[in-house]
Amino acid sequence: MAEAFLWGAVGASALLIGALIAYVFAPSRRVIAVVMALGTGVLIGSVAFELVDEALKTRTVGWVALFVLLGAGVFTVGDWVLERRGAGGRKDPEGAQAQGAPLAIVLGSILDGIPESFVLGLTVLQGGVSLPLLGGVILSNLPEGMASSSGLKAANWPRRRVVVMWLAVVAVAGITAAAGYALLDPASGTTGALAQAFAAGALLAMLADTLLPEAYEVEGISTGMLVAAGFALSLGLAAI
Repeated sequence: MAEAFLWGAVGASALLIGALIAYVFAPSRRVIAVVMALGTGVLIGSVAFELVDEALKTRTVGWVALFVLLGAGVFTVGDWVLERRGAGGRKDPEGAQAQGAPLAIVLGSILDGIPESFVLGLTVLQGGVSLPLLGGVILSNLPEGMASSSGLKAANWPRRRVVVMWLAVVAVAGITAAAGYALLDPASGTTGALAQAFAAGALLAMLADTLLPEAYEVEGISTGMLVAAGFALSLGLAAI
């Protein structure tokens, strides 16, 4: 469980690194969008080959599909609630956070990291952290940290406050990964397989709601090619 906590924290630490990059170097929106699209593709590959495929080994297609939808639905409801409370612009790089509620922005950032951290804990349970998944988490969290922190900087959030926020997210990510290790045991048959499917749905919803829109807004039609490149990278990492 300690190893799962460590890898969950490592994956989420890319958010903190992204924040520091945003405050020190002010990266362009295009750089952020390219890395977002690549990270999305890598994570989609992990969902397909390490969650859904594994779940289908012990459960029927119908049950897996149902729990994928349930996972996506739960994430979407949580995202909707937080958006209404002031977290809707939490990833905007131009300062929309100035109109939001600080607590909602923090909670929204935590919510975004829960699905991927859960799954990281599961891969540790299966014998070792998944390189494709870890790579995808880092590639998605780094630009997320840059984009969100660029907006927080534009909204006049002091760097210390932003660093404390991301440190809290890193801690929660570690705890969530440890929980994934404890609860998402695929050897438990029905429960494990359905938990995998649920986590897959939540992760897909997170990608569609929080990463792809920002990437497409900047990169336009080239976003699809970048996502496909990330998916191909996921296949390469899986072969290592």
